[in-house]
Amino acid sequence: MTELSLQGAVRQPPPKAVPGSDLSAQRTRSAWIFLAPTLLVLAMVAGWPLIRTIYFSFTNATLNNLEDAEFIGFSNYLTWITLQSGRTVWRGLLVDPAWWGAVWNTLRFTLISVSIETVLGLVVALVLNANFRGRGIVRAAILIPWAIPTIVSAKMWAWMLNDQFGILNDIFLNLGLISQKIAWTANPDTAMVAVLIVDVWKTTPFMALLILAGLQMVPQDIYEAAKIDGVHPVKVFWRITLPLIRPALMVAVIFRMLDALRIFDLIYVLTPNNSQTKTMSVMARENLFEFDKFAYGAAASTMLFLIIASITVLYIVFGRVNLSGGDR
Repeated sequence: MTELSLQGAVRQPPPKAVPGSDLSAQRTRSAWIFLAPTLLVLAMVAGWPLIRTIYFSFTNATLNNLEDAEFIGFSNYLTWITLQSGRTVWRGLLVDPAWWGAVWNTLRFTLISVSIETVLGLVVALVLNANFRGRGIVRAAILIPWAIPTIVSAKMWAWMLNDQFGILNDIFLNLGLISQKIAWTANPDTAMVAVLIVDVWKTTPFMALLILAGLQMVPQDIYEAAKIDGVHPVKVFWRITLPLIRPALMVAVIFRMLDALRIFDLIYVLTPNNSQTKTMSVMARENLFEFDKFAYGAAASTMLFLIIASITVLYIVFGRVNLSGGDR
């Protein structure tokens, strides 16, 4: 065999796995073997509690009789009872005004917070993607709000938003933006605004990090060609950057949306017992442990799971998000 033929044999790429072939089947089996421990752990720490929660939602369980709970069907979700006056009324989670108020608060919080964080995260990611001195230090510093535990962030902002000692009121008074101190977390008109401010401050770096990862994958040759052709930077953003980072942007929105829909700790610390900010997670927790209505809280938790799953599936389908990679 000649030296040229040897070089050609060495440079040949490895054979690709053809769907349906033995190599493809072997790779599939290997993938399932490596994934099996992870799937087992997920089934134990997530799947089993979810199944138990769904089961308890169809019972009359309380904290004192979990093992002796009786099956009552859909009574926790929707049922009708006859009053002594002979009038029939509907009862259950699906006709509970408090529940639908929590649903509205959760959806409103999710829509506003994710929208603001996506826009701000995109701006921050574009800035961090530029070449300037100290870029590495700035990239590390921008992650500090996200790295701080949520409980710590909530308590820190609770002091900053305090109506008597908070620095935020002091700054706004000195700037002439307000005429008197505001109880940000206690006032029903400003409670949701306060929660949104804290959440945007904390989570925007997370969005920026995910979007920046997408920007790093865009070939620089495209920008150089656009610069040579004299294309305006605004048009480059809308015609080149945004379409190319769209998959990363959509996945970032999914992750942030899932986190926002199950928001609990920030609401629970900043605005406890406030109906204007009470979310589905907070209401489920109250019924599970504080009101000793375990089955009713389990029903609320199940509905929360179904709502999150439905919104996520609709977002993936209509947003044409390909989570497996490649083209959709």
